[in-house]
Amino acid sequence: MRAPLPRAGDLLHVTRAASVQFLRPIRFRVIRVLDWPTYDGWIWLDGYQLDARGDAVTRRSIFVQTAGLVVGRGTAPAPPRRSRPTPSGVPTPARVSPPPTSRPPAPPTPRRHARPGHLPAGGSGYVDNERSRPWES
Repeated sequence: MRAPLPRAGDLLHVTRAASVQFLRPIRFRVIRVLDWPTYDGWIWLDGYQLDARGDAVTRRSIFVQTAGLVVGRGTAPAPPRRSRPTPSGVPTPARVSPPPTSRPPAPPTPRRHARPGHLPAGGSGYVDNERSRPWES
């Protein structure tokens, strides 16, 4: 009997039992099962590797044995509930912005190139002296 294929949204715990490349187990959220030809009992999965908080770290395609996959609790989390619009005539609560932070002003950014007509006296704006070419000693 074959292990059931994972479905989109499934949370998997992928260990060395699934493939020798996973010396350190990862949590993996399935996007899809790729329909690529493989050996019997092996599949390609497309999805996201998750960190400890469950946030996607990187998207990857992995080649694993179906018998070695451990399906986590549940499938994709339910989408967050959105608040319903308030009926007309009912005031909405005012949004309060956070207090401004007291940061010192940023220093002025130095100019990299002189503007035309604003070059230093007696120069073209290009510095070419012996100290600017240490490799020619």
